[in-house]
Amino acid sequence: MTWRRLVPAVALTALLSACGARIVPPATSGASVPAPVRKPVASTPLPPITNVNAVPAGANAAGAGLVAGPAVSSLAIDRGRAAKALTAFRLSCRELMRRTDQSGLTRGADWQPACTAAQTASDPQAFFATNFETVQVGDGKAFATGYYIPEIKGSRDRRAGYDVPIYGRPTDLIDVDLGKFSDALKGKSIRGRVEGKSFVPYYDRAQIETGAMTNAPIIGWAADPVALFFLQVQGSGDVRQPDGSTFRIGYDSQNGRDYTGIGKLMKDRGLLQPGHASMQDIVAYLRANPDQGRDIMRENKSYVFFRVLDGPPLGALGLPVTGGVTVAADAKFIPLGAPVFLSMDRVDATGLWIAQDTGGAIKGSNRVDTFWGSGRDAEAIAGGMSARGTAVLLVPIGTLARLQGGANGGTAPQP
Repeated sequence: MTWRRLVPAVALTALLSACGARIVPPATSGASVPAPVRKPVASTPLPPITNVNAVPAGANAAGAGLVAGPAVSSLAIDRGRAAKALTAFRLSCRELMRRTDQSGLTRGADWQPACTAAQTASDPQAFFATNFETVQVGDGKAFATGYYIPEIKGSRDRRAGYDVPIYGRPTDLIDVDLGKFSDALKGKSIRGRVEGKSFVPYYDRAQIETGAMTNAPIIGWAADPVALFFLQVQGSGDVRQPDGSTFRIGYDSQNGRDYTGIGKLMKDRGLLQPGHASMQDIVAYLRANPDQGRDIMRENKSYVFFRVLDGPPLGALGLPVTGGVTVAADAKFIPLGAPVFLSMDRVDATGLWIAQDTGGAIKGSNRVDTFWGSGRDAEAIAGGMSARGTAVLLVPIGTLARLQGGANGGTAPQP
């Protein structure tokens, strides 16, 4: 998130680890009250297909074991959702054909026929049914969480009540592509800084907050450290100034440290009781116990740096993302730009999505983070999103046959 990307697009539900009774925290000066989590409408997901070739520890989708999924025409894809997915897919085509697919499933040229057809397609449902086959990766068991664009109180300039710095990318933060040093490390990268003649890890959250970092611009000032922490978890957000105007900030980089979900940490320590582990409950505890809350937040050593954005939110492909259409996924298991069908145990998560983003905590096969846009409704859905079910990928016809030995491809059998 030029908007460059909405990452780490870590779902609040994943951060919190559980859902249950809600405690809405009292508003404090500069603090925003989270929207109540929306109660989901239950649905019955399709059962995954038995896959005797599933490899739980597979390094990518191709290595996790594949099996043909149901015909696209048999999936419950409504016309309105298909139309939105088609629009998002058209935008993604350029990157689908240009990028190296880390999942090992497709080659850029494989997408050419579908992308060409997408430009003139007038019937979205027929387009997806005609141009794609489905594959199930591994056991097909999906887990979906949600993210959105939050709003916090802040100011461009430091003033009374607005004294929590919002940092831009430090000038001494260095990205290293390890694949340039060894073929065995392709696809891996690290971030750090130079200290003397050594390359060392970048400062962690505690060090940054206590002044160790001196090479980062300050692009704004937040009113509430807890709100800024959660905005870092989301990866982007709107900052509402005292005069009512807003400016949007988005992910520019991250310090390279591992992400730690504080919800599970707090629950394991008995700080959150069973049934009281929602976003609202965590926020309430952090604000009611500011010193301990600060220390807990610092146990998440990951720190996100922002930049001011002028346009719409962009995902990891550098393209606009759409609420209710975009999902964040692990690019090693779902080709970025590809359609994904989710059949989940709640209605709002079920349907056709387009993988256009990635997330720091979104790792592994069939793990997705659904994007819901901005506003109170988006917050209400994303804040409590925790859905389980089955996922299948939509890939160009002939993909599975090629991967299973037919180099020229063909039509994969689908039950």
